[in-house]
Amino acid sequence: MTPHQQAPSPQNAVDAAITSRRSIRAFLDKPVERSDIERILEVAARAPSGTNTQPWKVYVLTGQARVALSDAILAVHLDPEQSRQHTEEYAYYPREWVSPFIDRRRKVGWDLYGLLGLSREDKAGMAAQHARNFRFFDAPVGLIFTIDRVMEQGSWLDYGMFLQNIMVAARGRGLDTCPQAAFTQYHRVIAEQLQLPPNETVVCGMALGWADPGKIENTLVTEREPLSAFVRFLE
Repeated sequence: MTPHQQAPSPQNAVDAAITSRRSIRAFLDKPVERSDIERILEVAARAPSGTNTQPWKVYVLTGQARVALSDAILAVHLDPEQSRQHTEEYAYYPREWVSPFIDRRRKVGWDLYGLLGLSREDKAGMAAQHARNFRFFDAPVGLIFTIDRVMEQGSWLDYGMFLQNIMVAARGRGLDTCPQAAFTQYHRVIAEQLQLPPNETVVCGMALGWADPGKIENTLVTEREPLSAFVRFLE
């Protein structure tokens, strides 16, 4: 740092970590140090939770453990007969889509497929892209998150803050993530592979690693509504 350069202010550094977070769908074949993973999770665990219940539990998969889970899920996912027998344990998305939510969902989907050169008729190409979820988009680290079945909706809200902390702490270290609800369909496969106790529900997965700057899908930046669309100031 030259004498004329100033370190970013704490608030600017935090804002940058938040606003630079994106769902990355292609990662470099570059390991993440275990000490970095541990510190990210330690920082994230400072997330607020009602009466300090701390409802989160994390399974960190690297190396052969990550490959084994991916292989087990894809063996089921790529077999239509088997795949139909696996459903989500909880409804992540609405059971009935309405505007403006369905419009935003469609836009981000077609924006991604457009970057990848996939037309609406290319069902095989879209299916192959979706299946990449289960390889954690080739990230060196896969995270699986679970919660005890006794916990209620408030604890799931707390869990969201924990997940956000992970993604922001990762950005602060130059790392990227992709939170993945796709894994919830195969919670039974995950439970078998990771030997989850019966009291645990799979919340989601997450890819963690170094973004591949050469992949076009990583140029996708989703739009956000202006404050006027979702904020009311009352005086």
